[in-house]
Amino acid sequence: MGRFRRRMYEEYAHEFSTDESYNIAYRKVKRIKGFYSHLKVYLIVNVIIIISNLNRGHFGYVGNHFEVRGFGDWEIYSTAFFWGIALVIHAFSVFGRDFFFGDEWEQKKIQKIMEKEAQNKNKWE
Repeated sequence: MGRFRRRMYEEYAHEFSTDESYNIAYRKVKRIKGFYSHLKVYLIVNVIIIISNLNRGHFGYVGNHFEVRGFGDWEIYSTAFFWGIALVIHAFSVFGRDFFFGDEWEQKKIQKIMEKEAQNKNKWE
């Protein structure tokens, strides 16, 4: 923890610890920060894996013959695929089920449909 944050925390610790909404928001921010850290590590590691496997050469020696390796090789992308599934699960645990269609989206859509119906009704009068 930086000096400034530590000093701010020490000055306002009594206020923060009793405020339940602050504690909930703080935990939510920490979970979101953890997800973005997970995403950053996922991207860095998988880019390194993919580039290193592709730079190993397009020809790999297998037994008595050469095998052409390229972008279609499953071994290169399997780590990214399975880790990506875990990353999606992590995203749903952090952002919840309402990641795409939350309460705000529902309200906006209802309002938009009601306005469209009102315009159609007034059009024929």
